[in-house]
Amino acid sequence: MTTGPRSAEPTPTIDGGSAPKVVAEGVPSALRSDPRWDDGRRPVAWLHINAPGRGVTPSVRSWCACGRDLFAAGQRRALALIADHEQHRTDCPHITPTEEGRKAA
Repeated sequence: MTTGPRSAEPTPTIDGGSAPKVVAEGVPSALRSDPRWDDGRRPVAWLHINAPGRGVTPSVRSWCACGRDLFAAGQRRALALIADHEQHRTDCPHITPTEEGRKAA
């Protein structure tokens, strides 16, 4: 019986051979995307909803790169701010900078 460190060799099978290797050592098992890849998209508008459960007042915060920063507490006001945030995403010049991209008023 050996008590020192052992090599990482495959365990012998019942017929005396060793277990086959599934993947070669040092070879990645899956292709990985290039971590430096950038498609140029950046977050512009954020909506944070906090709805913890029954008996607790929900709250919503909507902010945008254009300077918009709104907060609402209570279910009715929170739902109204969520709808307003969706509308802002279609009208904000930071998201749709051209006249053709903006919704007609």
